[in-house]
Amino acid sequence: MGSSPIVGNSGGASDKVRWRVREGGGGSMSLHYLFVLFLLCSSVGVFYIFYIFSNPSLKNHSYNDNNNLLIGCQEDNEGSWGIGVYYGDSPLSLKPIEDMNIWDNKSAAWPVANPILTCASVTASGFPSNYVADPFLYVQDDVLYLFFESKNPITMQGDIGVARSVDNGATWEQLGVALDKDWHLSHPYVFNYNQQVYMMPNGIGNGNVRLYRAIDFPLKWKLEKIILDRPLVHTFIIQHEEMYWIFGSFQSGMTTNRNFEIWYSNSPFGPWTPHKSNPISGPRNGGRPFVYNGNLYRLAHDDDDQRIQAFKIEVLTTYNYKEVEVDLRTENPTKGKNAWNGARFNNLDVQRLRTGQWVAVADGDRTLYGDVTSRHMVGCGLFIAGGSIVLFMGWLLGFVKWLIPFTHNIKKRNDAILALERLKMRLRLNIDVNAYMGKLFLSFLLILSIVIICVGFGFIYGGNGAQKPYPVNGHFSQFTLLAMTYDARIWNLKMYVKHYSRCASIREIVVVWNKGKPPNPNEFDSSVPVRIRVEEKNSLNNRFKPDPLIQTKAVLELDDDIMMNCDDLERGFKIWRENPDRLVGFYPRLVTGPPPLKYRPEKHARKHNGYNMILTGAVFIDREVAFERYWSDEAELGRKMVDEVFNCEDVLMNFLYANSTTGDSPSVEYLKPTWAIDTSKFSGVAISGNTQAHYRVRSSCLDKFTKLYGGLTDRKVEFRRRKDGWDV
Repeated sequence: MGSSPIVGNSGGASDKVRWRVREGGGGSMSLHYLFVLFLLCSSVGVFYIFYIFSNPSLKNHSYNDNNNLLIGCQEDNEGSWGIGVYYGDSPLSLKPIEDMNIWDNKSAAWPVANPILTCASVTASGFPSNYVADPFLYVQDDVLYLFFESKNPITMQGDIGVARSVDNGATWEQLGVALDKDWHLSHPYVFNYNQQVYMMPNGIGNGNVRLYRAIDFPLKWKLEKIILDRPLVHTFIIQHEEMYWIFGSFQSGMTTNRNFEIWYSNSPFGPWTPHKSNPISGPRNGGRPFVYNGNLYRLAHDDDDQRIQAFKIEVLTTYNYKEVEVDLRTENPTKGKNAWNGARFNNLDVQRLRTGQWVAVADGDRTLYGDVTSRHMVGCGLFIAGGSIVLFMGWLLGFVKWLIPFTHNIKKRNDAILALERLKMRLRLNIDVNAYMGKLFLSFLLILSIVIICVGFGFIYGGNGAQKPYPVNGHFSQFTLLAMTYDARIWNLKMYVKHYSRCASIREIVVVWNKGKPPNPNEFDSSVPVRIRVEEKNSLNNRFKPDPLIQTKAVLELDDDIMMNCDDLERGFKIWRENPDRLVGFYPRLVTGPPPLKYRPEKHARKHNGYNMILTGAVFIDREVAFERYWSDEAELGRKMVDEVFNCEDVLMNFLYANSTTGDSPSVEYLKPTWAIDTSKFSGVAISGNTQAHYRVRSSCLDKFTKLYGGLTDRKVEFRRRKDGWDV
């Protein structure tokens, strides 16, 4: 049982509060406990350093063409908004740009995928931005101008940016800042009146509604008039039955009324008269109204579901207003935080092109308002809790006495201190920490504290858990995931599909079914379409069989027993988009001479600091090039050998790539995965369970393919040659 602090009659060291330990523990127990605390702090420190400098998902900065760091895309408590493009034959039935299968060779986007505008694309053009939101279109002949709010990371206020597209929204050129004031600007509603272009943005803090006129469209604007002396936000002006109408929501301070108001006038410049029914019950505006089939529709934002709604306006007069909700058939995100708009929508603007097609822009966010603050609060709380566990349990065990501040001047302890001592006596754990169980118990506390603190660091520094895609030339794209399997591995396939379908850039999962009764695609818990391609013959060659139904240029061939995180796939996809003529994968091998050639594991490649093969069990390929090469007449003898030994299809693909590449350009590119688990190790259905026999067969393939297609030994690529450090 622990004793009270030593209290002397005079000053000096004996007057100080000191740690005391249980009798029988001796002074060594204090040193033991100090050592445990040192281990705890050291472990957390090591984890912190590893996490900050090794996790590529934390490196979300933007760079210019000279690879200089640009300010922008910082974590923002208001979210991580981006802007996407949609198309449709009707404004009530819109599909995202990736469903239109639009390809862009300049940006290596096959196909172009949303979001088409992010903070990174704006920042890289020289205008730092934390996020982009509130998009509005202005159509001038066949040119689209996109006006949007851009959060300036220096002033922490919104500016109005503008971009231009000459291909109906597939690609965008950043033009710069159209409007920048001393106050926050957003919601740049742009319209035409009497051959002049006007903008009516939100001006939070001014307490009025202002109209700006373009004097040099689209970058120079002049204040035309303060048209309404009332703090309305999310406003728009429309002409209906020879009257002009303003719809907007009243804002008091930073609080916006969940209802909206209507004002009317004979001119966009006023004077304005309030509607007799103000305030009108209904959600605030969520974009530009539009006319379709003779009917007027209002877009609104549902604050509860964080989505865009459409309302058909049935009655709009100076004394009456009526609207009914209609179905707005836009594709909802299914990948949660991994989707660019997985958390919420805010604004939608729909315009009709001269071709009759409808085009729309919408903003989306993968996080909710206040996400950064809430994560930091949780992280700090866990950090404190982790340290408190060790200190509190040390106090109960009698190691630590300084949780209660005694001094020699206290002659009579107060009731609170006595109550704590009684609690301590009741909770005191009679454990001898010098014994085996005591050490085990102390180790458990240490591990528990480290885990809690590490989770806390994850909340603070690890973001919101989203696995974001990586842009190339400012654009995003998608790929198809292809897995080959059979009925004995169905349990593994379900887990595989559920996990990978959440990855941001995966468009479709194709399952090549080689043997047994195929499953129903509806059996899978998937966020993307799953297609089962049933093969007549059980052959490994089916892995590279041409498939005209695949709509992406990139295919990730990934064995159904390999599990890795989505960020690794996204990094691999980025590297492949930069090098689409190569096999880009995660498992390197090195073939060295002289003959007879031997197939060796990855450690051989590491030992010789290089590789010339990438296993196609986890590799990105160009489906057109790779499948055509594999099924060419030249590769026929190689395919026959694959069928004979039921092996070596990946070796054959490497030989075909290596001997189709001219010059010194590599045919393979390696990416180190953060982690990877081979789930076949937990079952008895591994294809290559006998490693030695497997290696002998593959060595034979190396000799045969060398004679047929040429060698690999002179195609060595060194590790650590990439500037991003992803090939360590």
